[in-house]
Amino acid sequence: MKLIILAVGKGRATSEQQLALSFLARIPFGGEIIEIESKLPAGPRRQQDESQLLVRHVPDNATLIAMDPRGKDTSSEILADTVDAARNDGHAALYFAIGGADGHSQELRQRANKLMSFGTATWPHMLCRVMLAEQLYRATSILAGHPYHRGS
Repeated sequence: MKLIILAVGKGRATSEQQLALSFLARIPFGGEIIEIESKLPAGPRRQQDESQLLVRHVPDNATLIAMDPRGKDTSSEILADTVDAARNDGHAALYFAIGGADGHSQELRQRANKLMSFGTATWPHMLCRVMLAEQLYRATSILAGHPYHRGS
């Protein structure tokens, strides 16, 4: 099962993008980042456009987890359980959406199967990609019994 990060903005050749890609490359069954960009000026229409562009990459029956400050702060172990459940349910991929500066539209949040956060702090989008990619790698390490994850 592939783990896919859908992200607003272009990572280009930044060190954060390279780090995120290096974590995704370690995932045994594959990980990738799909980037979208809206050409609209900042504001509600752009937020709506970005959300629509993100959702277009998610098949109708696929599981979508939206990174959102209103979401649940999720432990590595719970994320591993989520990945495992999707894999056991026969999903070909699990999708994670990272919104733009204005976040996700209400429609995307309603489409999402789960809202997840990295706490209440505001994180730069590129750093959020790295943190999510690392957590996805950690989740697969937990499932494989790999020593990378040394939980308490």
